Amino acid sequence: MRAEKQLLTKEYTTRLNASPFFIVVGYQGLKVEHLTELRKRLNKAGAEIHVVKNTVFRIAAKEAGVADLNGSLTGQLAVVTGQKDISAASKALKNFAAEFDKLKLKFGYLNNQRLEVASIVALADLPSLDVLRAKLLGLFNAPATKLAILINTPASQLAQVIKAKSEKA
Repeated sequence: MRAEKQLLTKEYTTRLNASPFFIVVGYQGLKVEHLTELRKRLNKAGAEIHVVKNTVFRIAAKEAGVADLNGSLTGQLAVVTGQKDISAASKALKNFAAEFDKLKLKFGYLNNQRLEVASIVALADLPSLDVLRAKLLGLFNAPATKLAILINTPASQLAQVIKAKSEKA
């Protein structure tokens, strides 16, 4: 393999090892300005997209410990990786694919488990990680709030009765 291909392979291997997920998309027919817009949307979601040669990516994926991708890599492909949650990246891809039907979701991997298109779309429909955390904290906080109200209610009612008696006298 040529030195520049080895360098590219090493770069992609590093990128795959650093990311908990990757999503492979077909971009055939997309114009440069559309791809630039997709890059901006993915950047807001904490992800990035890179156009990759199939052979180079196949070798990088094998070196990164991903299962064999021989039959999966066909056509013009780009790979989305990121450091944050996969839900935000897949949501950005799903919305972009709805606007520009040239973008095709192919498959993905999350923690070395293969994701098909239906799984990626299902992840896109999930709320963001921050929203899920807020809902969970709300669930934990609700019983404590109700308990505090129940404990304080008799005392406040007693105070109101005493106040009413003092005003009568």
